[in-house]
Amino acid sequence: MLLRLAYLAVTNTFSLIRLLPMSDRDKEIEILVLRHQLTVLQRQIDKPTFTPSDRFLLAGMLHHLTTDKLRQLQLRVRPDTVLRWHRDILKRRHAATCTPRRRGRPPTVRSIRTLVLRLTRENSSWGYRRIQGELAALGITVAASTVWEILQERDIDPSPQREHTTWADFLRSQADALLACDFFETRTLTGARLYVFAAIEHATRRVRILGAAPHPSAQWVTQLGRNLVMELEDAGSKAKFLIGDRDSKFTAAFDEVLTDAGLDVVKSGIRVPRMNSIMERWIQTCRRELLDHTLIWNQRHLLHALREFETFYNGHRPHRALRNAAPLRPLREPITDEAQIARLDIRRQDRLAGALHEYRHAA
Repeated sequence: MLLRLAYLAVTNTFSLIRLLPMSDRDKEIEILVLRHQLTVLQRQIDKPTFTPSDRFLLAGMLHHLTTDKLRQLQLRVRPDTVLRWHRDILKRRHAATCTPRRRGRPPTVRSIRTLVLRLTRENSSWGYRRIQGELAALGITVAASTVWEILQERDIDPSPQREHTTWADFLRSQADALLACDFFETRTLTGARLYVFAAIEHATRRVRILGAAPHPSAQWVTQLGRNLVMELEDAGSKAKFLIGDRDSKFTAAFDEVLTDAGLDVVKSGIRVPRMNSIMERWIQTCRRELLDHTLIWNQRHLLHALREFETFYNGHRPHRALRNAAPLRPLREPITDEAQIARLDIRRQDRLAGALHEYRHAA
């Protein structure tokens, strides 16, 4: 359209220059001839079509004329139509020069947006709620919907979130007294099968890696039970019930050790993993965040990796059940200084050669 307007402006300028040396008599004769040609064309064409550039040119040339003078001209449109075209031109010019006032909440600080994209890029398995929890651990208060919007603007699909399991009222009210344990299987590079025994506290979400072995024996499992009892006594745990499945590895001697320590062993139903859902969820987290990204060489290497993950899980990783705090670390106070938020300096600490990432403020 701009090229069309430029072309019409140039051609009309040359037409005006051509009219300058003409006398009034010549101009009047030319006007009469053009009017007659226009009458002939009007008899042949029922309704001509005006392009946007034609409307712009006519509105610009005829807007200073009054309605009576416009009626005297032999136009194919009504005078009101020409005036409406001119009002439309003024509205477009006004809309182009006036910036509407922004409504709603202010935009997210650029440094926070950059940090969200960085966490997404460096941790492909993290969803927007996981990223919100990491920001809360750093003292940065951001809504989960804001993180989701930042990802959507960059066409980044959030990682699928695990379904939240609804607990019975009894389990919620007795969380301080509940402890869960289970075995899970993993394999080394050579295909050897290793069984890992772990326990987790419902109230604090603190996990304990008790051991790993290729062939768990009754004596070995019983000794792990004694080690668990001693760790709970040293930590001052108030657990009264231990939830476990009906695996044959949990022998009668193992149950007797726990019973002597004041722990009641509660067996979950057959093929009902939701009765031990917190333990099952932790096993899923361990696989997704550690074992699926680590090549295990042998039993010693597996225990080293699990110890590092235990330290990371208990001391740094945020938990939604704890309001994004870690089991052994309280949540940091939110940052209220806008100048500090605008100049974020976040450093990354790697564990297990980069398999696990911890983010902290620079000292």
